[in-house]
Amino acid sequence: MTDILKTLEAPANPAVPQLRPGDQVNVYIRIKEGANERTQEFKGTVISERGHGNDSSFTVRRVASNGIGVERTFLYRSPRVEKVTVLRPAFVRRSKLYFLRERTGKNARLKSKFTS
Repeated sequence: MTDILKTLEAPANPAVPQLRPGDQVNVYIRIKEGANERTQEFKGTVISERGHGNDSSFTVRRVASNGIGVERTFLYRSPRVEKVTVLRPAFVRRSKLYFLRERTGKNARLKSKFTS
């Protein structure tokens, strides 16, 4: 039974590294508009991860113009995700950073994790 499920599993996307909540990331997504395709960049903070296997996903939050928060969920194994770059890891003690939704400005900053 488990062999059948493994054959149905989508291959891992090599362009998506291991992410952690709090990481500042750039996600490049292929967007199809009519006949042409283009790459769109989504820059923000990873606020949650969920699932394992085919349906695993991560949610990225950014603050758009006029202080409006925008959240977008991406599948780890999606072929639409072109690449993900980690700009800055952060030190957090939570696995879900939903408290950032209520915070704005300097209050929404996370402590930087220094790797040495």
